[in-house]
Amino acid sequence: MSLPPGTAPVKRQFLLSPATLPTVDDDAAEGSTAHTGTSHVDAVDTDPRGTGGRKKWTKAQKKEKRGANKGRKFGKVHDQLELCWRVANGKICEHGDECRFTHDIDAYLAAKPRDIRFPSITTISDVPPFITGTEENDSTMADDNLSSLERHTSCPSFAESGVCRLGLKCRFLGAHAKRDVSGAITLVKDEEKMAQTALSATELNFVSADTLKLLRSKKYPMPITDAYLKELEAAKGDSNGPEEYVAVGEDNVATDPQSISSGLIAKRTGNSDPSAQTDTPDVLIRVQEKRRLNWSGKSYLAPLTTVGNLPFRRLCTTLGADITCGEMGLATSFLNASASEFSLVRRHPSETMFGVQLAGNKPSSLVPTAEVLGREFGDSGGIDFVDVNCGCPIDLVFKSGSGSALLDAPAKLGKIVTGMSRALGEIPVTIKLRTGVKDGRNNAHKIMLRAAKDWGIGCITLHGRTRQQRYTKLADWEYIKQCVDAVRAQEADEGLSPIPIFGGGDCFSSHDYWTNVSSTGVDGVMIGRGALIKPWIFTEVKEHREWDISSRERLQLIGKFTEFGLSHFGTDTTGVNTTRRFLCEALSFQYRYVPIGLLERLPAKINDRAPTFKGRDELETLLASPNSQDWVKISEMFLGPAPESWSFTPKHKSNAHGEESQG
Repeated sequence: MSLPPGTAPVKRQFLLSPATLPTVDDDAAEGSTAHTGTSHVDAVDTDPRGTGGRKKWTKAQKKEKRGANKGRKFGKVHDQLELCWRVANGKICEHGDECRFTHDIDAYLAAKPRDIRFPSITTISDVPPFITGTEENDSTMADDNLSSLERHTSCPSFAESGVCRLGLKCRFLGAHAKRDVSGAITLVKDEEKMAQTALSATELNFVSADTLKLLRSKKYPMPITDAYLKELEAAKGDSNGPEEYVAVGEDNVATDPQSISSGLIAKRTGNSDPSAQTDTPDVLIRVQEKRRLNWSGKSYLAPLTTVGNLPFRRLCTTLGADITCGEMGLATSFLNASASEFSLVRRHPSETMFGVQLAGNKPSSLVPTAEVLGREFGDSGGIDFVDVNCGCPIDLVFKSGSGSALLDAPAKLGKIVTGMSRALGEIPVTIKLRTGVKDGRNNAHKIMLRAAKDWGIGCITLHGRTRQQRYTKLADWEYIKQCVDAVRAQEADEGLSPIPIFGGGDCFSSHDYWTNVSSTGVDGVMIGRGALIKPWIFTEVKEHREWDISSRERLQLIGKFTEFGLSHFGTDTTGVNTTRRFLCEALSFQYRYVPIGLLERLPAKINDRAPTFKGRDELETLLASPNSQDWVKISEMFLGPAPESWSFTPKHKSNAHGEESQG
């Protein structure tokens, strides 16, 4: 049985058909994704071929079924009867009888769905039903007087930190609740574990309500931004858009602007005289005073829209990722006090080197955003670097002048980076580039030389594709090598300290990673799609091996992701189904992994299309299913049955199978 060119070389005994699965259009799907990863699009198209299903696709139909489902919607699922959050945690509600949520605990628990029984690693098997030990007699698990409470469940949040912040609303309540002598349900806390995990289990980078209020009212003090934009006006007569957001000056600063300006500028620049900035702007940024990023030999998880959320990043750090970066955030949304945008800055303590990525098109939006982030999270060590996105190819971002559009505006990019460096103080600024905007017109090497010499950049990452190319061709690692050589030659000639340079594109194995490092001279490789399809690639890189991971081990990692999701999104009904949504998003990439034990030759290639194949066991076959309904079934192994009101629309149309996948 011969396979078409570009097909993964699956061994004959595992082939079901030489026909490849529908091609996944990563370009179109990337273009449709909401940057916050929260909601968006609507239902899937029905099959235009009708019920027969035997006719060949027309060219128009093939085009229609490729790419992304636009307008996906993911509404929140709530309890039928909602309990007041304060009452759920044993506190007094200040609203009393006027509270819009119920205070009747008995009525709430009676109406509440039965606890979910979260499986342990020891119960995972590679034969159906894949999770064992969950079919015990109901009478052994349920509380005698309360059918929704299950005594033998485990709450991931409580198990990790010794307390569950959702209290009685938790869908794993039986793990941390008991009846007192009067028969009332009381919450249990593990004080010893709470003390032990106070730092290791507590997420960082929460923004205060006061900060959001100041931003929303345009009264947040930004003295460094104000001084920098005035410098640009004096030098060029144009600060490139100061009208967009200048929240400084006597009229709109809540406290004394002069004292704030003097104090912050002195703290972050070492210069106590604000007026000196106008005459000597270059003195304020001294590269040697920035924290140096010693990233040589480190593995870097790329900032990934939607799927690159905190639980996924946390999973990757457990598998060996050294550097992580939050999802791309829009500078203007931060300045407009978007709570969902600030959620992208959230960091888990296990992320030992963490950065925030920003997209914007003007110094007047990116510089103040950098100042806000530096002031709110920099002094507490919540952010290690801030990355400027100069590579995003999607139309919405590009047409606004952001992302890869900055590749054609190096002068403006220089102003942006210089101002951000000033606003961030010790925190380094990094940039992520593509080779250029259009094919045949690479210009990244010119930008990299200017950035390394004049802009005080902390690190440069270069994705080996143009904006026009997207994923249609392989990454150009030869050009990446030329860029690295040019920067290293300039550093040697001018006595500059070397900065880390990372490459990116098509890395799908330890072999790919270390071959690219040795052949191009990069300090490391930023891994994006490869990590989405196989998060354990970081273990492979660390251990210099190709891991023939078993289906049982893969399901254990899915369970680990679910634990992290529940700890982050919450263990109540809303949090459970938010975790379910993002688990299905992750599985929409992971099903594309073809186990290396099934391949005729190694290493596997990321752009090879998978033929229709069966796994070495039933679980491996299930994990390779492109059907989004199967992803929901996998989620139910850990999160219980999906509610009838919940549905999942896959990002890629090829996975839709004509309808939404739902409970």
